[in-house]
Amino acid sequence: MKRCLFLMLLPGLLAVGTSAADAAADADSKTKFSYGLGLSLGSNLKRNGVDPGEVDLDQFLRGFKDAASGNAQMTESDARNAIMAYQNDARKRMAEKNKKAAEDFLAANKSKEGVITTASGLQYKVLSEGAGESPKANDQVTVHYKGTLLDGTEFDSSYKRGQPATFGVGQVIKGWTEALQLMKPGAKWQLFIPPDLAYGEAGRPGIPPNSLLQFEVELISVQTQAAAAAVPAQPVTSDIIKVPSKEELEKGAKIEIIKAADLEKLKQQEAEKAKAGAEKK
Repeated sequence: MKRCLFLMLLPGLLAVGTSAADAAADADSKTKFSYGLGLSLGSNLKRNGVDPGEVDLDQFLRGFKDAASGNAQMTESDARNAIMAYQNDARKRMAEKNKKAAEDFLAANKSKEGVITTASGLQYKVLSEGAGESPKANDQVTVHYKGTLLDGTEFDSSYKRGQPATFGVGQVIKGWTEALQLMKPGAKWQLFIPPDLAYGEAGRPGIPPNSLLQFEVELISVQTQAAAAAVPAQPVTSDIIKVPSKEELEKGAKIEIIKAADLEKLKQQEAEKAKAGAEKK
């Protein structure tokens, strides 16, 4: 199975190999190209959860040579199945490893000064208190935040984007939804979110399965549902735009804008004309 890992990248490898080989006119270029290609493949495998130490390099090179010579010992379908089976197994092992790391961290962290653990398992530490009413699940909040993995890898930051984020309290991961409803405007907290209150086994790009997430969150402001509903919808305009017909335009007529006040006068004039006409009858 290990010897098939290389075939996952085979189509792109051959295409890159051809163009790069044409451009590599001297030994130095060829050496750099070869090393760079190996570095790229190794990095890609690592990002996909493959432990480089588990790759049989002899079989890896054999697969490379067989593919280049058109003498592959496996069909593309069998190669894909072998790679998928390995990746699924590697992902399960990673999920188990991360879950254990999260449990160990939370067990040690809960006894640290200032750390509070809720019934759900969420842990937080208050850095700044804040004041006012805490948001509810259907409110909107504006926050600044930074998120990191256990190893310190930063996967997201509104600070780096240069502007805070605004979203519904109930539209984020469970750990955030719970924490935000405990915070007050102006508060700054450190959150330690267990995998089951974050992205769980599914993970997401940049966040491996069963990762414990650490956040520094600053609650800037809250817009309650009641406040949002109290803002009446404003019409774009109460004026009437009178557009002449094609024939009238050809005779020189222009588009008229009738103001609301003028419209009321016109209505009164029409009413008076109608009344006068009725009296004559």
